[in-house]
Amino acid sequence: MIRGLLFDLDGVLVNTNPLHARAWQELAEELGIPFTPADYEAFLGISRAQCLEILLKKGNRSLSESEKERLCTRKNDRYREMIDTLTPAALLPGVSEFLRVARAEGYRTALGSVSKNAEFILKKLEITAFFDAVIDGRKIVNGKPNPEVFLKGAEALGLPPEQCLVFEDSAAGIEAAHRGGMKAIGIGTARLLPSAELTIPGFSGVMPDALLAQLLSHFYQIDTVYRGTSEQFCFGWTASL
Repeated sequence: MIRGLLFDLDGVLVNTNPLHARAWQELAEELGIPFTPADYEAFLGISRAQCLEILLKKGNRSLSESEKERLCTRKNDRYREMIDTLTPAALLPGVSEFLRVARAEGYRTALGSVSKNAEFILKKLEITAFFDAVIDGRKIVNGKPNPEVFLKGAEALGLPPEQCLVFEDSAAGIEAAHRGGMKAIGIGTARLLPSAELTIPGFSGVMPDALLAQLLSHFYQIDTVYRGTSEQFCFGWTASL
């Protein structure tokens, strides 16, 4: 039985990815490292320090830890300038209603984001009250695909991982959910997130109980085809729905 809903932030509740990309683009230009939108795809769902390592590797650059920390701070300062103007209007379509209904239907909710700006963004969006717990980059050591952020989210909700459902827009996040023993719904397309149990384009017109029923139906269809082995095929999750 699913009792807890864990949400990533960027690309799931709000789209600040273009702002992240612009801040990284500016830093890359300062370092003389070519940077394209395709390069930014590798940054989705991982920590700032991990992003910088990817960028430096592409530019064949080697820096001291203190210099890396300085660059990460510079990038974040620029990003903070950009998000300072965020308002609730920046929420992706359907997010506010989905969260409101989820709370009314009795689901426990947590944010699970590697962003160290998560609480600041939630306040700007005026949705902090929708969450029982917020696990962000300041509360974890390991970025995704390590499952730490989601395991801590489940723990904060007082729930075992198998009773939690993760909403993610990145392959690293989907992997983190699975490594933590949780199901994952991808925000995007099945082509880009093939390992998600189910994908939806967003929350517009989507309600929690109806979505869980759709997920359950998905596993029953698998059971029909793989009868007798569905529990192994679904990683033991069919029964827990």
